[in-house]
Amino acid sequence: MKSAKKNAVAAAGVLGAVMMAGSAVAPALADNGQHGNDGQSGRGETSKHVLLLSVDGMHRKDLDWYVKNHPMSSLASLVNHGTSYTHAQTPVPSDSFPGLVGQMTGGNPGTTGVYYDDTFNRALLPAGTTDCKSTAPGAEVAFTEAADKNPLALDAGQGLSGLPASILNMTGHPETLLNPAALPVDPATCQPVYPHQYLKVNTVFEVAKSAGLTTAWVDKHPAYEILNGPSGKGVDDLFTPEINSNVPSPFNGDWTKDNAATQQYDGYKVQAVLNEIAGKDHSGTQTAAVPAIFGMNFQSVSTAQKLPTSDGMTGGYLPGGATPGPLLSKALDYINASVGKLQSALESTGHSKDTTVILSAKHGQSPMDPAALTRVPDGAVIDGLNAAWKAAHPTSADLVAFATDDDIMQLWLSDHSEAAAQFAKDYLASHPAAGNDINNAPRTVPTSGLSKIYAGGGVAKYLGTTTNDSRYPDVLGIAQTGVVYTGGQGKIAEHGGASADDRDVPLVISGATDENARTVTSTVATTQIAPTILKTLGLDPNKLQAVQIEGTKALPQR
Repeated sequence: MKSAKKNAVAAAGVLGAVMMAGSAVAPALADNGQHGNDGQSGRGETSKHVLLLSVDGMHRKDLDWYVKNHPMSSLASLVNHGTSYTHAQTPVPSDSFPGLVGQMTGGNPGTTGVYYDDTFNRALLPAGTTDCKSTAPGAEVAFTEAADKNPLALDAGQGLSGLPASILNMTGHPETLLNPAALPVDPATCQPVYPHQYLKVNTVFEVAKSAGLTTAWVDKHPAYEILNGPSGKGVDDLFTPEINSNVPSPFNGDWTKDNAATQQYDGYKVQAVLNEIAGKDHSGTQTAAVPAIFGMNFQSVSTAQKLPTSDGMTGGYLPGGATPGPLLSKALDYINASVGKLQSALESTGHSKDTTVILSAKHGQSPMDPAALTRVPDGAVIDGLNAAWKAAHPTSADLVAFATDDDIMQLWLSDHSEAAAQFAKDYLASHPAAGNDINNAPRTVPTSGLSKIYAGGGVAKYLGTTTNDSRYPDVLGIAQTGVVYTGGQGKIAEHGGASADDRDVPLVISGATDENARTVTSTVATTQIAPTILKTLGLDPNKLQAVQIEGTKALPQR
């Protein structure tokens, strides 16, 4: 999980509120009648099911290392009986939310409208607004645990007894577990905007549903009901135990604070998928068709990369960043064992013959080399920027209305003008930032820890959107490799940025008829997973709106 710095001020100072493009459903694009000639029609594919596994935080290098050192492993079996894409990259920002949305829509953030899981929208109204006529626009959009009815409960507030053991009885419709009062408000309707309404384009689940197929997914927050797509009905069975809830003894904090706890949490999700392979719903109590599209994300590798220590072991990588340390090695073993369980279940049910397995990741993690780490308190950077702005504009409010900073810096400003964005860019570029290294020794980095700074319209262009978009940040800073914006010393890596460590993830497709290993060395994007899923199922990738908008192609032939 990320630890974002949020610095919200009164939204009344936000200027230039533009069209919301948020709660409205993107219109369907016309069929051009040429789908059979573009190599994406899907005809001739044989798989009835696609199982997608996202090992969050995993790098392509991690998979290579594991297979080399464990040649008889389940992960090696996937590689040895499938196609490996050695240069697969996630979208930027490399956050979980846009990462998975990209895999399920075929679109980058500028197309999907999803830039992060916690952002700001200049056209929406703050959560809880009831007077929509006189309230100034500008609102945090927090599709995190903050949107739950009870973010401290594993079931997000459903009220199950016997937790955590009873968690598989959690509803498969997590939209019912979101707190409407925690959601931003649409000024046109004065109603809360749910995650699925915020998404601008449709999902693979919706395309599959329209073809009469069954769908399921397993993830870490109820806000992942965004995968239902604009229709709100894409996923039949969506299991989303809250990862940031309080974990029971003997652990302390949430499930991400101890890697053994994270593995326990991931275990519930693995069991849900095993139940689905067995022809049940995620709870294992109701008969259901094996989904055409289903899968889950794992968090165990991500926390093993982030935690300095856990369970008596050092987290992250050994010096040099090429070899996983003891905690991360154990986490990779856990992933391998889990993949093995899923493979065995497919074999025992006969579904190994009609299921394609895709292994990838929503994001990587940076830095891999512990010597590169510099933790920078972003609060001090933002305070300095606000002070400089007020010195030049004595009657103004703080310049930064909202910020989300992990190993990327995103600032939404109270003055939505090119001049204000340029002021922020100039300040950040001309001031060093104080931080600390892997050993907690002081370290100072130039230019606020950023290697590249985009401002105003330059941000919109970089993210592939227009200046009419109410969602993009006024300032986007690409962190220097190794810089993590955090005020504490509780993590040694993060994601969100644009470095190779953030974006270079594994991508392996193992189909029912794949007998030998194949390698594709050309650069591909994880957004290409979406059209590939549909093509594998014999469905038309061009039914995805993002595919039409961006021209996203299915992955090269295996």
